[in-house]
This record gives sequence, structure tokens and C-alpha cells, in this order.
Amino acid sequence: MTEDDLKRALPSHLRASVTPNLVNTLNQISTDPIVAENIRENFISYTAVLKDGKFKTEDYLSAVAYVSFKLMGHSNEDAYARTFPQRYAALIAKGASKKDISAYVSAFARGKLVNLVLEQSLVPTWVLNQDIHQKAINHLANLMVNANSEKVQAEAAIGLLTHLKKPEVKGGDLKITIDDNSGMREMRDMLGRLAQQQRELIESGQMKTIDVAASRLINKDEATDV
Repeated sequence: MTEDDLKRALPSHLRASVTPNLVNTLNQISTDPIVAENIRENFISYTAVLKDGKFKTEDYLSAVAYVSFKLMGHSNEDAYARTFPQRYAALIAKGASKKDISAYVSAFARGKLVNLVLEQSLVPTWVLNQDIHQKAINHLANLMVNANSEKVQAEAAIGLLTHLKKPEVKGGDLKITIDDNSGMREMRDMLGRLAQQQRELIESGQMKTIDVAASRLINKDEATDV
């Protein structure tokens, strides 16, 4: 990576901090080309932590390297040794105790900059577990159709309706509302009572879910045109 490459990749407010020394350090961060590429990508990806200008770019690079090694599965001490090979070698050479080395590693790992970078690297659990989420939906759908118990079928259907409902409208989104007049309130209350009654009948064995699906809210012979 050249100095110009790095400047083009970074936000405009950080380009002035790019120096030949920084580029050399970034290019020589690891002898493993795959690891080095991963750290360079993370260096560019997590720059939001530098928006307030509170940290030096060199310190940011060290934090990114440390977090990158941690994300690869290395222990705190191993990640520290890989991030600061000369510093770690000097500690070993002077006979620093295991306790002292652990203290240095812990102090760095708990630093604000490292944790800000670590926070940037976190992936939401709903993204990490998207496959499990889909499996759960598929399982509920299977139970809704194939479960031996009518109660289980009904509960699976309710679970699907709950988890697959349309997201609620948030501020700034287009929202279309209809006045909740007395007729609508009566209809809503009636539907609520009917749903509760049908669920109780299913649980007691007096009605099947197929009967609920086939039932009508209004008898067409009794309906009147408005």
C-alpha cells in the first residue's frame, strides 16, 4: 500500500495524518500477507473512533492490530506480543515476571482506544445468528402444519404471526392513520373476543384449527348493503 493509496481510502479529515512512517508500519505489520491485509482493511474500516481527534494515528494502528489478532482467536498476551514484538521481546529479555507481563497486557487491553475499536468490530447478534433465526421460523411453520396437537399448531401460528409482523413505523417514516371511531373500536373488540373464544375452544378440543380457518365473521345471507 502506498501513501496515496492510504490517503484515498481514509476520510478526508484523516488524510493529513498519513506519513511515510505510518505507511511503512502498516505494510510491515505482519509477515503473513493474509494477516497484514486483514489489519489494513480494519485500519480503514474502524476510523470512526478517530472522528473527535483524541487519539494519535500510530496508537490507533496499534489498537487495530491488537483487536485484529484477538478476532483471529489469539489470547490477550499473544495478541499483545504480535502487536508489540519488540516491546514484548524486551520484557522477556529483562526477565519480567509472568505477573508483570500480564499487568502490562491487561492495562493495554482495557484501554479506551482498544475498546472503542473492539466496539466497532462487533457484529449484531441478529446478524450472527441469522441462520438460526430462519431455522426457528421454518420449525414453527412445520409445527403449524404438521403438529399432532391442535394447540401446538395454533401456538406455532401465533408465534409466526408475532415474529413476522411488519416493523412498527418509526419517527420520520411516512405514517398513514385512520381515525379510531366507535365502529372501529367495536369491531376491534369483537375480533379480540372472537380470537380468545376460538383459542379456548381449540385448547378444549371443541374446535379444530381447520374449522377456524373456514369460519366466517359475517354470514353473507345476513349481510346488508350499505
